[in-house]
Amino acid sequence: MPKPPFKLLLPGTRTTSVVFSSPHSGRDYPWAFLRKSVLDEMAVRSSEDAFVDLLFADAPTLGAPLLAATVPRAYVDLNRSADELDPALIEGVRKTAHNPRISSGLGVIPRVVANGRAIQSGKISLHEARARLDTHWHPYHARLQALLDESHAAFGEAILIDCHSMPHEAIDSITRIGHPRPEVVLGDRFGAAAHRDIIERIEAAFVSAGLKVGRNAPFAGAYITQHYGLPSRGQHAVQIEIDRSLYMNEQMIRPNGNFHGFRRLLAGVMAEIADIGRGDELPMAAE
Repeated sequence: MPKPPFKLLLPGTRTTSVVFSSPHSGRDYPWAFLRKSVLDEMAVRSSEDAFVDLLFADAPTLGAPLLAATVPRAYVDLNRSADELDPALIEGVRKTAHNPRISSGLGVIPRVVANGRAIQSGKISLHEARARLDTHWHPYHARLQALLDESHAAFGEAILIDCHSMPHEAIDSITRIGHPRPEVVLGDRFGAAAHRDIIERIEAAFVSAGLKVGRNAPFAGAYITQHYGLPSRGQHAVQIEIDRSLYMNEQMIRPNGNFHGFRRLLAGVMAEIADIGRGDELPMAAE
């Protein structure tokens, strides 16, 4: 029987409309998948947002749930639409209009990991691709939407915090000489996915913790932020990208000496974010 595609950490009582989600921190690799891969263990793990689920594990103590993937991104990418199928990987899929994510091998069933390295040689069947989606993608998103619906029913609003990490070099191309290098990048689809007051308060929480923050470059938010960010309906989504070098050794894929200190710092940021979703502090959906 397949392992569950996620773990759900729930508070004793939901006291905030905020929901934390970590769709790329899964590390339960199916044995058959690893056997077919042409990559070694370290390479196949390079696409993980490693340990992000652990960084945000204090969410329940703040009255908020944390939904964290257990399925790895290299197996199913939960931050892609279910119809982003790659004809170069999946038999029987027809080419459609150009999609840069699919073309680069980063569809919902990825063809490559970080730095464009192919996961396996040959193709998989459409049956296998659909089985992965049915077993992992659909249950994750059904549970995520249910959590947001519960927040909306209880608080009149729902705020999704989509938690990710980024390679240290990911922002090299957008860092200008003489300007601070962002350590955290917030994505709200350039204002389309969340109310302005919410993104500003989230940014202020990180800044007050001493972190340098950028917005929407080079990460504005992918499928999850776009799909769930519906401010006109009182459902907001903000993607958070954290520089991995702040808490882990990227080459060895293990926590570094700063991990526990950074987790404590992040817990303070999370507390301020949770406060955004408490009762009448929320902005009106019609604004």
